[in-house]
Amino acid sequence: MIRPEDYTYHLPQERIALYPLEKRDASRLLVYNKGNIEHARFFQLADYLPQNTVLFLNDTRVIHARLLFTKPTGAVVEIFLLSPEEPFKELNQAMQTPARCVWKCNIGNLKRWKDGALTMLSKEKGIELNARLLNREEGLVELSWQPAHYTLADILHDFGKTPLPPYIQRPAEEADENRYQTVYSRHEGAVAAPTAGLHFTESVFDSLRNKGITWDFLTLHVSAGTFQPIKTADALQHVMHEEQVVIRRDNLELLAQPDKFIVAVGTTSMRTLESLYWYGVKLIANPEADFYVGQDEPRNAPANLPTLQQVLDAIARRMDRLSTHSLTGRTAVYIYPGYRFKVCKGLITNFHLPGSTLILLVAAFVGNDWRRIYQEALDNGYRFLSYGDSSLLLPAQS
Repeated sequence: MIRPEDYTYHLPQERIALYPLEKRDASRLLVYNKGNIEHARFFQLADYLPQNTVLFLNDTRVIHARLLFTKPTGAVVEIFLLSPEEPFKELNQAMQTPARCVWKCNIGNLKRWKDGALTMLSKEKGIELNARLLNREEGLVELSWQPAHYTLADILHDFGKTPLPPYIQRPAEEADENRYQTVYSRHEGAVAAPTAGLHFTESVFDSLRNKGITWDFLTLHVSAGTFQPIKTADALQHVMHEEQVVIRRDNLELLAQPDKFIVAVGTTSMRTLESLYWYGVKLIANPEADFYVGQDEPRNAPANLPTLQQVLDAIARRMDRLSTHSLTGRTAVYIYPGYRFKVCKGLITNFHLPGSTLILLVAAFVGNDWRRIYQEALDNGYRFLSYGDSSLLLPAQS
Protein backbone atom coordinates (compact mmCIF):
# COMPACT_ATOMS: atom_id res chain seq x y z
CA MET A 1 0.00 0.00 0.00
CA ILE A 2 1.14 3.56 -0.78
CA ARG A 3 -0.61 6.31 1.16
CA PRO A 4 -0.93 9.51 -0.89
CA GLU A 5 -0.65 11.59 2.29
CA ASP A 6 2.93 10.33 2.70
CA TYR A 7 3.80 12.14 -0.54
CA THR A 8 2.37 15.55 0.13
CA TYR A 9 3.85 18.80 1.42
CA HIS A 10 2.61 22.30 2.21
CA LEU A 11 2.70 24.50 -0.89
CA PRO A 12 1.77 28.13 -0.10
CA GLN A 13 -0.39 29.70 -2.80
CA GLU A 14 2.09 32.51 -3.30
CA ARG A 15 4.81 30.05 -4.31
CA ILE A 16 2.85 28.94 -7.39
CA ALA A 17 4.29 30.81 -10.37
CA LEU A 18 1.45 32.53 -12.22
CA TYR A 19 3.75 33.99 -14.86
CA PRO A 20 7.04 32.81 -16.38
CA LEU A 21 10.27 34.74 -16.04
CA GLU A 22 11.07 37.07 -18.92
CA LYS A 23 14.17 35.03 -19.79
CA ARG A 24 13.56 31.29 -19.96
CA ASP A 25 17.02 30.20 -18.90
CA ALA A 26 17.22 32.63 -15.95
CA SER A 27 15.12 30.26 -13.84
CA ARG A 28 16.63 28.71 -10.72
CA LEU A 29 18.13 25.23 -10.97
CA LEU A 30 18.33 23.01 -7.90
CA VAL A 31 21.02 20.37 -8.52
CA TYR A 32 20.69 17.13 -6.55
CA ASN A 33 23.75 14.95 -7.13
CA LYS A 34 24.05 11.71 -5.13
CA GLY A 35 22.58 13.31 -2.03
CA ASN A 36 24.31 16.69 -2.29
CA ILE A 37 22.32 19.83 -3.17
CA GLU A 38 23.59 22.93 -4.97
CA HIS A 39 21.81 26.01 -6.30
CA ALA A 40 22.43 27.41 -9.78
CA ARG A 41 20.67 29.00 -12.75
CA PHE A 42 19.34 27.02 -15.68
CA PHE A 43 21.80 28.57 -18.14
CA GLN A 44 24.51 26.74 -16.13
CA LEU A 45 22.96 23.31 -16.82
CA ALA A 46 25.87 22.05 -18.92
CA ASP A 47 28.25 22.54 -15.97
CA TYR A 48 26.42 19.88 -13.97
CA LEU A 49 25.96 17.15 -16.59
CA PRO A 50 28.47 14.37 -17.27
CA GLN A 51 30.18 14.69 -20.67
CA ASN A 52 28.67 11.39 -21.84
CA THR A 53 25.13 12.68 -21.26
CA VAL A 54 22.38 12.23 -23.84
CA LEU A 55 19.29 14.36 -23.19
CA PHE A 56 15.88 13.24 -24.41
CA LEU A 57 13.37 16.06 -24.89
CA ASN A 58 9.65 15.92 -25.62
CA ASP A 59 8.87 17.87 -28.81
CA THR A 60 5.09 17.86 -28.48
CA ARG A 61 3.33 21.16 -29.18
CA VAL A 62 0.41 22.45 -27.13
CA ILE A 63 -2.82 22.97 -29.05
CA HIS A 64 -5.44 25.64 -28.32
CA ALA A 65 -7.58 23.05 -26.61
CA ARG A 66 -10.08 25.41 -24.88
CA LEU A 67 -13.12 26.47 -26.91
CA LEU A 68 -15.48 29.00 -25.30
CA PHE A 69 -18.98 29.08 -26.80
CA THR A 70 -21.41 31.83 -25.72
CA LYS A 71 -25.09 30.90 -25.89
CA PRO A 72 -27.77 33.47 -26.85
CA THR A 73 -28.65 33.63 -23.13
CA GLY A 74 -25.12 34.79 -22.33
CA ALA A 75 -24.10 31.51 -20.67
CA VAL A 76 -20.60 30.32 -21.59
CA VAL A 77 -19.94 26.64 -22.28
CA GLU A 78 -16.29 25.59 -22.24
CA ILE A 79 -15.27 22.61 -24.38
CA PHE A 80 -11.83 21.31 -23.46
CA LEU A 81 -10.51 18.86 -26.05
CA LEU A 82 -9.00 15.72 -24.52
CA SER A 83 -8.51 13.07 -27.21
CA PRO A 84 -9.67 12.51 -30.80
CA GLU A 85 -12.17 9.75 -31.60
CA GLU A 86 -13.19 10.27 -35.28
CA PRO A 87 -12.10 10.09 -38.04
CA PHE A 88 -8.60 9.53 -36.59
CA LYS A 89 -7.34 8.72 -33.11
CA GLU A 90 -3.70 9.44 -34.00
CA LEU A 91 -3.10 13.07 -33.08
CA ASN A 92 -1.02 14.18 -36.07
CA GLN A 93 -3.73 12.90 -38.39
CA ALA A 94 -6.52 14.32 -36.24
CA MET A 95 -5.04 17.82 -36.38
CA GLN A 96 -5.08 17.74 -40.20
CA THR A 97 -8.73 16.64 -40.41
CA PRO A 98 -10.95 18.89 -42.58
CA ALA A 99 -14.69 19.65 -42.19
CA ARG A 100 -15.62 17.50 -39.18
CA CYS A 101 -14.27 15.52 -36.21
CA VAL A 102 -15.35 13.96 -32.92
CA TRP A 103 -13.37 14.40 -29.69
CA LYS A 104 -13.73 13.29 -26.12
CA CYS A 105 -13.96 16.46 -24.05
CA ASN A 106 -14.31 17.96 -20.61
CA ILE A 107 -17.31 20.28 -20.73
CA GLY A 108 -17.66 23.21 -18.39
CA ASN A 109 -21.21 24.44 -17.61
CA LEU A 110 -22.59 21.27 -19.16
CA LYS A 111 -25.98 21.76 -17.46
CA ARG A 112 -26.53 24.87 -19.58
CA TRP A 113 -26.02 22.88 -22.79
CA LYS A 114 -29.40 21.22 -23.12
CA ASP A 115 -29.47 20.34 -26.81
CA GLY A 116 -28.81 21.79 -30.25
CA ALA A 117 -25.58 23.11 -31.67
CA LEU A 118 -23.32 25.80 -30.27
CA THR A 119 -21.88 28.21 -32.83
CA MET A 120 -18.93 30.57 -33.12
CA LEU A 121 -18.13 32.85 -36.05
CA SER A 122 -14.86 34.29 -37.31
CA LYS A 123 -15.84 37.41 -39.21
CA GLU A 124 -12.24 37.97 -40.37
CA LYS A 125 -12.01 34.62 -42.20
CA GLY A 126 -15.71 33.91 -42.65
CA ILE A 127 -15.53 30.62 -40.71
CA GLU A 128 -18.48 29.13 -38.84
CA LEU A 129 -17.69 26.57 -36.13
CA ASN A 130 -20.42 24.36 -34.70
CA ALA A 131 -20.34 21.99 -31.71
CA ARG A 132 -22.91 19.24 -31.17
CA LEU A 133 -23.10 17.08 -28.05
CA LEU A 134 -23.17 13.41 -29.08
CA ASN A 135 -22.89 11.72 -25.69
CA ARG A 136 -23.39 13.68 -22.48
CA GLU A 137 -22.03 10.97 -20.16
CA GLU A 138 -18.87 10.30 -22.17
CA GLY A 139 -18.30 13.93 -23.19
CA LEU A 140 -18.27 13.17 -26.91
CA VAL A 141 -18.55 16.31 -29.02
CA GLU A 142 -18.77 16.67 -32.79
CA LEU A 143 -17.08 19.75 -34.23
CA SER A 144 -17.91 20.82 -37.78
CA TRP A 145 -17.06 23.93 -39.73
CA GLN A 146 -17.46 25.81 -42.95
CA PRO A 147 -15.59 26.37 -45.24
CA ALA A 148 -14.78 22.68 -44.98
CA HIS A 149 -11.25 22.91 -46.43
CA TYR A 150 -9.86 24.30 -43.18
CA THR A 151 -8.16 21.74 -40.93
CA LEU A 152 -8.77 21.28 -37.23
CA ALA A 153 -5.35 22.85 -36.62
CA ASP A 154 -6.56 25.97 -38.48
CA ILE A 155 -9.81 26.02 -36.50
CA LEU A 156 -8.13 25.73 -33.11
CA HIS A 157 -5.60 28.40 -34.03
CA ASP A 158 -8.45 30.83 -34.81
CA PHE A 159 -11.00 29.88 -32.15
CA GLY A 160 -9.14 28.13 -29.34
CA LYS A 161 -7.39 29.42 -26.21
CA THR A 162 -4.10 28.33 -24.63
CA PRO A 163 -4.98 25.67 -22.02
CA LEU A 164 -3.12 26.92 -18.95
CA PRO A 165 -3.14 24.48 -16.00
CA PRO A 166 -6.02 24.82 -13.52
CA TYR A 167 -3.71 26.04 -10.74
CA ILE A 168 -2.70 29.08 -12.81
CA GLN A 169 -5.78 31.01 -11.81
CA ARG A 170 -5.88 33.67 -14.49
CA PRO A 171 -7.07 33.86 -18.10
CA ALA A 172 -4.57 32.98 -20.81
CA GLU A 173 -2.86 36.07 -22.22
CA GLU A 174 -1.20 36.78 -25.55
CA ALA A 175 2.26 36.18 -24.06
CA ASP A 176 1.26 32.62 -23.12
CA GLU A 177 1.04 31.78 -26.84
CA ASN A 178 4.82 31.68 -26.92
CA ARG A 179 5.85 31.03 -23.33
CA TYR A 180 3.65 27.96 -22.79
CA GLN A 181 5.53 26.22 -25.63
CA THR A 182 9.07 24.91 -25.64
CA VAL A 183 11.39 26.51 -28.20
CA TYR A 184 11.68 23.08 -29.88
CA SER A 185 7.97 22.16 -29.93
CA ARG A 186 7.00 20.59 -33.22
CA HIS A 187 4.23 17.97 -33.21
CA GLU A 188 0.81 19.34 -32.27
CA GLY A 189 -1.33 17.34 -29.88
CA ALA A 190 -0.64 18.17 -26.22
CA VAL A 191 -3.19 19.89 -23.98
CA ALA A 192 -0.51 20.72 -21.41
CA ALA A 193 3.10 21.72 -21.92
CA PRO A 194 6.08 19.47 -21.09
CA THR A 195 7.13 22.17 -18.65
CA ALA A 196 10.66 20.94 -17.87
CA GLY A 197 11.54 22.01 -21.40
CA LEU A 198 10.28 25.59 -21.01
CA HIS A 199 13.68 26.65 -19.60
CA PHE A 200 15.70 25.68 -22.69
CA THR A 201 17.00 28.35 -25.07
CA GLU A 202 19.32 28.33 -28.08
CA SER A 203 22.02 29.63 -25.75
CA VAL A 204 21.56 26.61 -23.45
CA PHE A 205 21.78 24.26 -26.43
CA ASP A 206 24.98 26.02 -27.54
CA SER A 207 26.54 25.49 -24.10
CA LEU A 208 25.57 21.80 -24.19
CA ARG A 209 27.04 21.45 -27.68
CA ASN A 210 30.29 23.08 -26.58
CA LYS A 211 30.65 20.48 -23.84
CA GLY A 212 30.00 17.62 -26.27
CA ILE A 213 26.59 16.79 -24.80
CA THR A 214 24.11 15.40 -27.32
CA TRP A 215 20.32 15.30 -27.35
CA ASP A 216 17.40 13.85 -29.24
CA PHE A 217 13.64 14.33 -29.45
CA LEU A 218 10.80 11.95 -28.77
CA THR A 219 7.10 12.71 -28.44
CA LEU A 220 4.50 12.26 -25.73
CA HIS A 221 1.32 14.27 -26.22
CA VAL A 222 0.62 15.42 -22.68
CA SER A 223 -3.01 14.89 -21.63
CA ALA A 224 -5.10 16.71 -19.05
CA GLY A 225 -4.82 13.58 -16.92
CA THR A 226 -1.40 14.80 -15.84
CA PHE A 227 -3.27 17.11 -13.40
CA GLN A 228 -5.58 14.35 -12.16
CA PRO A 229 -5.27 14.05 -8.35
CA ILE A 230 -4.95 10.73 -6.53
CA LYS A 231 -8.31 10.20 -4.81
CA THR A 232 -7.87 6.60 -3.60
CA ALA A 233 -6.72 5.74 -0.07
CA ASP A 234 -4.10 3.48 -1.63
CA ALA A 235 -2.20 5.20 -4.45
CA LEU A 236 -1.72 1.80 -6.09
CA GLN A 237 -5.47 1.79 -6.86
CA HIS A 238 -5.26 5.07 -8.77
CA VAL A 239 -6.20 4.72 -12.46
CA MET A 240 -3.53 6.31 -14.64
CA HIS A 241 -4.36 8.34 -17.72
CA GLU A 242 -3.24 7.20 -21.17
CA GLU A 243 -1.11 9.35 -23.44
CA GLN A 244 -0.02 8.97 -27.04
CA VAL A 245 3.72 8.45 -27.62
CA VAL A 246 5.97 8.37 -30.67
CA ILE A 247 9.42 6.78 -30.68
CA ARG A 248 11.85 6.95 -33.58
CA ARG A 249 14.74 4.88 -34.88
CA ASP A 250 17.12 7.72 -33.97
CA ASN A 251 16.04 7.28 -30.35
CA LEU A 252 16.94 3.59 -30.47
CA GLU A 253 20.34 4.26 -32.02
CA LEU A 254 21.30 6.80 -29.37
CA LEU A 255 20.09 4.59 -26.54
CA ALA A 256 22.14 1.71 -27.94
CA GLN A 257 25.41 3.63 -27.79
CA PRO A 258 27.62 2.23 -24.99
CA ASP A 259 28.33 4.16 -21.77
CA LYS A 260 25.80 6.91 -22.44
CA PHE A 261 24.28 8.69 -19.44
CA ILE A 262 20.59 9.05 -20.26
CA VAL A 263 18.84 12.12 -18.84
CA ALA A 264 15.12 12.66 -19.38
CA VAL A 265 13.99 16.27 -19.79
CA GLY A 266 10.72 16.10 -17.92
CA THR A 267 8.53 13.40 -16.48
CA THR A 268 6.89 12.97 -19.91
CA SER A 269 10.21 12.06 -21.53
CA MET A 270 10.98 9.75 -18.62
CA ARG A 271 7.62 7.99 -18.99
CA THR A 272 8.24 7.62 -22.73
CA LEU A 273 11.72 6.14 -22.28
CA GLU A 274 10.63 3.71 -19.59
CA SER A 275 7.55 2.77 -21.68
CA LEU A 276 9.87 2.04 -24.58
CA TYR A 277 11.58 -0.59 -22.44
CA TRP A 278 8.32 -2.27 -21.41
CA TYR A 279 7.05 -2.29 -24.98
CA GLY A 280 10.25 -4.06 -26.01
CA VAL A 281 9.64 -6.67 -23.31
CA LYS A 282 6.22 -7.33 -24.85
CA LEU A 283 7.72 -7.61 -28.33
CA ILE A 284 10.24 -10.22 -27.20
CA ALA A 285 7.32 -12.34 -25.98
CA ASN A 286 5.11 -11.49 -28.98
CA PRO A 287 6.77 -9.86 -32.03
CA GLU A 288 3.38 -8.56 -33.23
CA ALA A 289 2.35 -6.94 -29.93
CA ASP A 290 0.50 -3.64 -30.14
CA PHE A 291 2.35 -0.60 -28.83
CA TYR A 292 0.44 -0.20 -25.60
CA VAL A 293 1.97 -0.08 -22.11
CA GLY A 294 -0.54 -0.50 -19.29
CA GLN A 295 -0.08 0.95 -15.86
CA ASP A 296 0.61 -2.45 -14.28
CA GLU A 297 3.10 -3.61 -16.91
CA PRO A 298 6.13 -3.25 -14.58
CA ARG A 299 4.31 -4.85 -11.64
CA ASN A 300 3.42 -7.91 -13.72
CA ALA A 301 6.85 -8.22 -15.36
CA PRO A 302 8.51 -11.62 -15.71
CA ALA A 303 11.29 -12.50 -13.27
CA ASN A 304 14.07 -12.64 -15.87
CA LEU A 305 13.96 -9.31 -17.67
CA PRO A 306 15.87 -8.65 -20.91
CA THR A 307 18.70 -6.15 -21.20
CA LEU A 308 18.11 -2.72 -22.67
CA GLN A 309 19.99 -3.77 -25.81
CA GLN A 310 17.74 -6.81 -26.29
CA VAL A 311 14.70 -4.57 -25.95
CA LEU A 312 16.06 -2.04 -28.45
CA ASP A 313 16.79 -4.83 -30.93
CA ALA A 314 13.21 -6.12 -30.62
CA ILE A 315 11.77 -2.65 -31.32
CA ALA A 316 14.13 -2.16 -34.27
CA ARG A 317 13.01 -5.49 -35.74
CA ARG A 318 9.39 -4.36 -35.37
CA MET A 319 10.19 -1.17 -37.27
CA ASP A 320 11.93 -3.22 -39.97
CA ARG A 321 8.92 -5.50 -40.41
CA LEU A 322 6.63 -2.47 -40.74
CA SER A 323 9.12 -0.59 -42.97
CA THR A 324 8.90 2.47 -40.75
CA HIS A 325 11.26 4.76 -38.88
CA SER A 326 8.80 5.52 -36.07
CA LEU A 327 6.16 3.81 -33.97
CA THR A 328 3.09 5.44 -32.42
CA GLY A 329 1.50 3.91 -29.36
CA ARG A 330 -0.10 4.67 -26.03
CA THR A 331 1.19 4.47 -22.49
CA ALA A 332 -0.37 4.52 -19.07
CA VAL A 333 2.82 3.46 -17.30
CA TYR A 334 2.64 4.17 -13.56
CA ILE A 335 5.95 4.93 -11.83
CA TYR A 336 5.86 4.97 -8.04
CA PRO A 337 8.26 4.12 -5.17
CA GLY A 338 9.67 0.64 -5.63
CA TYR A 339 9.95 0.99 -9.41
CA ARG A 340 13.38 0.08 -10.80
CA PHE A 341 14.36 2.37 -13.67
CA LYS A 342 15.47 0.61 -16.84
CA VAL A 343 16.63 3.50 -19.02
CA CYS A 344 16.92 6.85 -17.22
CA LYS A 345 19.91 7.88 -15.07
CA GLY A 346 19.00 11.54 -14.59
CA LEU A 347 15.94 13.78 -14.68
CA ILE A 348 15.38 17.48 -15.32
CA THR A 349 12.00 18.49 -13.92
CA ASN A 350 10.01 21.30 -12.31
CA PHE A 351 8.48 21.12 -8.83
CA HIS A 352 5.15 19.31 -8.80
CA LEU A 353 1.81 19.36 -7.01
CA PRO A 354 1.65 17.76 -3.54
CA GLY A 355 0.32 14.21 -3.50
CA SER A 356 0.40 13.86 -7.30
CA THR A 357 1.51 10.94 -9.45
CA LEU A 358 4.45 13.11 -10.51
CA ILE A 359 5.64 13.37 -6.89
CA LEU A 360 5.43 9.57 -6.72
CA LEU A 361 7.60 9.38 -9.83
CA VAL A 362 10.18 11.74 -8.31
CA ALA A 363 10.13 9.75 -5.07
CA ALA A 364 10.67 6.55 -7.04
CA PHE A 365 13.73 8.15 -8.65
CA VAL A 366 15.47 9.80 -5.67
CA GLY A 367 13.95 7.88 -2.75
CA ASN A 368 13.06 9.60 0.53
CA ASP A 369 15.30 12.52 -0.39
CA TRP A 370 12.41 13.91 -2.46
CA ARG A 371 11.14 15.58 0.73
CA ARG A 372 14.54 17.16 1.49
CA ILE A 373 14.75 18.43 -2.10
CA TYR A 374 11.33 20.06 -1.92
CA GLN A 375 11.98 21.58 1.50
CA GLU A 376 15.26 23.00 0.22
CA ALA A 377 13.39 24.58 -2.70
CA LEU A 378 10.76 26.03 -0.39
CA ASP A 379 13.38 27.39 2.02
CA ASN A 380 15.29 29.05 -0.80
CA GLY A 381 12.46 30.86 -2.53
CA TYR A 382 12.00 28.65 -5.58
CA ARG A 383 8.94 29.14 -7.77
CA PHE A 384 6.74 26.06 -8.19
CA LEU A 385 4.73 24.21 -10.86
CA SER A 386 4.47 24.79 -14.62
CA TYR A 387 5.89 28.33 -14.86
CA GLY A 388 8.24 27.78 -11.92
CA ASP A 389 11.87 26.84 -11.46
CA SER A 390 13.71 23.63 -12.34
CA SER A 391 15.73 20.83 -10.80
CA LEU A 392 18.38 18.43 -12.05
CA LEU A 393 18.14 15.09 -10.23
CA LEU A 394 21.17 12.77 -10.40
CA PRO A 395 20.70 10.03 -7.79
CA ALA A 396 23.36 7.44 -7.04
CA GLN A 397 22.95 4.54 -9.44
CA SER A 398 21.96 1.23 -7.89
